[in-house]
Amino acid sequence: MKDSTKKIFGALFSEHADLKGVEGEILLAYDILAECYAAGKKTLICGNGGSASDCEHIVGEFMKSFKLKRPLAKPIPGLPGLQAPLRSISLASQTSIITAVANDIGADYIFAQQVLGYADAGDVLVALSTSGNAANVCAAVLAAGALDCKTIAITGKNGGKLKDMCDCLINLPADETYRVQEFTLPVYHALCAGVENEFFGE
Repeated sequence: MKDSTKKIFGALFSEHADLKGVEGEILLAYDILAECYAAGKKTLICGNGGSASDCEHIVGEFMKSFKLKRPLAKPIPGLPGLQAPLRSISLASQTSIITAVANDIGADYIFAQQVLGYADAGDVLVALSTSGNAANVCAAVLAAGALDCKTIAITGKNGGKLKDMCDCLINLPADETYRVQEFTLPVYHALCAGVENEFFGE
């Protein structure tokens, strides 16, 4: 980890002292994500409700410049504005497949079916569930594990069912849904900024 990346996480724990209790888990999540992208792999992100919005937010930070300028390694003629992506897919954004699976198979499988279709060994699934018990998120984690993908869960304090299912569990120090979501934002911003800095920073 670059010194400049360490400063990103240092600022996170300085500004959000309540997160010191999960510092090791957040840094492990960073290591998993950095290893994924170093290997040329991608992330898949899933969650329901407010967490679905976070899925799209995370993908937005990974797929284009977040805090740093990202030049393309091989510029494409005629498209000078393109930026180097860190490949990421929000499984919460695929309306047609979500509704088809919910109607034909069952809502518990809306994310697992996409993991089956999109995931390659070495990819990472980031699972967001404030309770840790969302059935469709848990099913996605099971599918990802079966396909040799690493799994990171961001949950509330209890961790729910996900605490025994994932390679990395960030169980944030809150119980109420909105409070878990308030902690979730600075955590994934730091993770996105840290990974971006590692690949595109000085």
